Amino acid sequence: MKAFKFRRGIGAGLLLLLAAPLLHATAPAPMVDKGDVAWMLTSTLLVLLMTVPGLALFYGGLVRAKNVLSVLMQVLTVFSLLLLLWVAYGYSLAFSGSGAVIGNFAKLFLHGVTKDTLAATFTPGVSLPEYVFVAFQATFAGITGALIVGALAERMRFRAVLLFAAIWFTFAYLPIAHMVWAGPGGYLFAKGALDFAGGTVVHINAGVAGLVGAWLVGPRLGFGREPMKPHNVTFTMIGAALLWVGWFGFNAGSNLEANAGAALAFLNTLLATAAAVLAWLAIEAVRRGHASMVGGASGAVAGLVGITPACGTVGPLGAIVIGALASVCCVWGVTGLKKLLHADDALDVFGVHGVGGIVGALLTGVFSAPALGGTGAADYSVIHQLGVQALGVAITVLWSGVVSVLGYLVVKVVFGLRVPYDAEREGLDITSHGESAYDG
Repeated sequence: MKAFKFRRGIGAGLLLLLAAPLLHATAPAPMVDKGDVAWMLTSTLLVLLMTVPGLALFYGGLVRAKNVLSVLMQVLTVFSLLLLLWVAYGYSLAFSGSGAVIGNFAKLFLHGVTKDTLAATFTPGVSLPEYVFVAFQATFAGITGALIVGALAERMRFRAVLLFAAIWFTFAYLPIAHMVWAGPGGYLFAKGALDFAGGTVVHINAGVAGLVGAWLVGPRLGFGREPMKPHNVTFTMIGAALLWVGWFGFNAGSNLEANAGAALAFLNTLLATAAAVLAWLAIEAVRRGHASMVGGASGAVAGLVGITPACGTVGPLGAIVIGALASVCCVWGVTGLKKLLHADDALDVFGVHGVGGIVGALLTGVFSAPALGGTGAADYSVIHQLGVQALGVAITVLWSGVVSVLGYLVVKVVFGLRVPYDAEREGLDITSHGESAYDG
């Protein structure tokens, strides 16, 4: 199965590079294509665009005016922190070694990574400069941690957010990334789990951390009694648009080459998101009698999340179905499920990223079948693959949930989780950062 072999080929290729001295001396030298390098550098920049400013503006518009700068600061700072931790030890633990759960410290502080070292791509004999791969994957780690911020918005201490992000990155993000993406040794990789661009590694992982945080940090003052409307829907629309644009780097960039595989992921990202926008707005129009801008923006993100694990292994029609179904499920996630869970997930991180990631991961197992337009092998079994996908979802939910509980408890002991009530009433912009977004 071509696209499946690609994503699994990232880790396997790196392992082959480590074993290069054992290969036959006459083996041809890997080729580096300048077009691939240019595409991957562009994709890395697009993922940065998704986060700062895209995610920051999307979240910032959804909170109240007194807290907008605090959310922008948290997204910017968490992203920056995790980029540095990625270089320090994250890349090594995620993509070196052949352990089932975690890598090793062979590339601590990028030891041994130089201008001359290479990372494999999907095509045998075609490689990327390893620095390009390090940078691309760094942005994935950064945005995943930043996603969690939305669940904790408007009441968590700034330093507590940063400490939790570091703990969770180390003990949740890195093991899941290694298990899914890091070659034959990775547990879920070996089981055959399909996750082209991060449905489990990024979205379910972050969604669960956000939900646990919403429970443990507690609801915002006045939650359920006072209106907490978005203060600037224009910001949210701009943020959603930047997320959509940047997501082409996130999804199509995960192909690691500028070829037909990237084109398929690109097209699927385009179509799934469009279907999700229309599905969300249609539900709102039926239920409320009107379609909202916040709904349209939320639908776009839901479709992007849903197609992420599937974008390289399903056909365009499958992508449309996945986008629409993910959107429908996320509407329920931010309305019915949210009430059942009794959690003040302020910006619906679990309702969109958690639910959308779960739906997308499971539907990947269905629509990757060649009979449904996917790129699976001729003997592809939907039932078997669904079981593997469900296993990946279950492990991610459990792993991230346990790490998150322990992480928040550690932060509570060290710093405390919440700002004082008086500071929360006044707003985190002034009390945490000494600034106001709208002076005068």
